[in-house]
Amino acid sequence: MISRYTRPEMGRIWEAENRYAKWLEVEIAACEAMADEGLIPKAALENIRKKARFSVDRILEIEEETKHDVIAFLTNVEEYVGPDSRYIHLGLTSSDVLDTSFAMLLREALSLIIHDVKELMDVLQERALEHKNTLIVGRSHGIHAEPTTFGLKLALWYAEMKRNLTRLQEAGHVISCGKLSGAVGTFANISPGVEARTCEKLGLTPAPISTQIIQRDRHAQFFTTLAILAGSLENIAVEIRHLQRTEVREAEEPFSKGQKGSSAMPHKKNPIGSENITGLARLVRSNAMAALENMPLWHERDISHSSVERVIGPDSTILIDFMLVRLRRIIKGLVIYPERMLENLHRTRGLIFSQQVLLRLAEKGLERQKAYVLVQRNAMKVWEEDLQFKDLLLADRDILTYLSKEEIEQIFDLQYHLKHVEDIYKRVFTG
Repeated sequence: MISRYTRPEMGRIWEAENRYAKWLEVEIAACEAMADEGLIPKAALENIRKKARFSVDRILEIEEETKHDVIAFLTNVEEYVGPDSRYIHLGLTSSDVLDTSFAMLLREALSLIIHDVKELMDVLQERALEHKNTLIVGRSHGIHAEPTTFGLKLALWYAEMKRNLTRLQEAGHVISCGKLSGAVGTFANISPGVEARTCEKLGLTPAPISTQIIQRDRHAQFFTTLAILAGSLENIAVEIRHLQRTEVREAEEPFSKGQKGSSAMPHKKNPIGSENITGLARLVRSNAMAALENMPLWHERDISHSSVERVIGPDSTILIDFMLVRLRRIIKGLVIYPERMLENLHRTRGLIFSQQVLLRLAEKGLERQKAYVLVQRNAMKVWEEDLQFKDLLLADRDILTYLSKEEIEQIFDLQYHLKHVEDIYKRVFTG
């Protein structure tokens, strides 16, 4: 199911071919850096550049015997390069290659995720402009509150995605870090200069200090950033699910020709895309917890983090890619029912204007708590007796002591609630 919506580029990042290609890229960059410093012959470097390659099948075959993936990789590369392979991995340890290449993989995946976020933001902005003045009742605690617009909902989601974009960019900066500092980070067999040159060639920043590994707070920031993004996507999805409920039916996911909602009930149109997003957000959050638990490691390293990252690296980035693509398609095709929104808005018979009545009474000099009692006693009759709020106010002598009938009529103007929509839009889309 996920592969139908995930761009193939994301899946390819985590395939063995690309992973080993990144390892080789690190090894060759290190050889280039060492040659720059006169530590290995230029002729050997040229031979390595020319001949270095690998076979995924052969690496796996060797690993069956060695039980060590990096050694299996180096053994296979040596088979292609010949004697000059002695300069490959010179002074390095496995984590120099693994951590540096993992940063490159995460950075590559992140570039696609950022692209997805920007595309979703474009659709959110487009639909927000379309529904800038489409009235809908606002809800708090699930209960009707005051009027708002559907465009403001979309603008709110746009602003949240904008913050996610900033967080992703910061996480990308933090994770784009490499290290070639050796077995415990002391540069015993390789110089800081080689590390700096290698990282520069790879477009990475060298870790100011490391052990055998790069510290996992960087990775925790990356995966918790994805978890926050997943939470934002779920937030939108949950709202869509509510709006599609039969009792509400103010908006619904696109339902294509030939689509079926239920094997038993032919009438069903279910918000399955949004439900998928809700469920997958749980996985991304749980992966973030695993990344946080990777932070405390024994001394200068252990490998308890390694097995975790082999799962959460591809899983979280592929899931987020899927969720973003799916939500963009849902928002783009979201079916909106403005008439139903207005119908629901009036369902509480004018109660949504109760705050305006309260404020007008206070403005006329009535103590706020006394005004609250007057408004509430009329509001409760609306709930209990299915009466119109405005009619009750117009018949309440205590209310009429402070407000004229004309002033009461003016309170029930929906446009009152839209007077600052344009200001909000300027803040969101031009601020």
